[in-house]
Amino acid sequence: MLFHTILFYLFSAVLIGAALGVVFARNPVHAVMFLVLTFFQSAILWLMAEAEFLAIVLVLVYVGAVMVLFLFVIMMLEVNVEAVKRGLVRYAPLAGAIAVIMAAELVQLIWLEGAVTADGSFTPNPEGYDNTKALGAVLYTEHVYAFEIAAVVLLLAIVAAITLTMRKRPNLKVQNISKQIAVRAKDRVRVVKMDVESKS
Repeated sequence: MLFHTILFYLFSAVLIGAALGVVFARNPVHAVMFLVLTFFQSAILWLMAEAEFLAIVLVLVYVGAVMVLFLFVIMMLEVNVEAVKRGLVRYAPLAGAIAVIMAAELVQLIWLEGAVTADGSFTPNPEGYDNTKALGAVLYTEHVYAFEIAAVVLLLAIVAAITLTMRKRPNLKVQNISKQIAVRAKDRVRVVKMDVESKS
């Protein structure tokens, strides 16, 4: 298990470095790229903990969708990087306290609750264990009402977003598909014949 432990600390170091890159990067696009690397390293650590479903969901949902959305928003909006950096020092004590609390909770979860064995590796799952199947069995039995409520809330959010987008606004240019199809080339293009001019 020595190689397993070495890989864990190696990936954890890359994860911490990428997280620091998110905070201290001057370019917002670079910060998003560091955040993608952070999520990817977290997915690798979940794979090492035999949580394949969470790792795949993290890569597909956050890296594949949310981060692309963040990147588009950052590139389309004019982000005042200097104003954001000035607020970094002001919120640094609060962020440090939250980080210490999270680290203490992780240590308690891993070391005090017996999530790792004596040699420092994660407790192996029994033969034939499938965490995706176990998660689905719990999600659709014990927490089925909470799952349905979350689905309804997400549906309402989608409907609200579409309603806000499709509201009538002045000077809004919209497409008229029937007019685009019915257009004729002679109405849009005019060929002009000109005499050839000779150089004297």
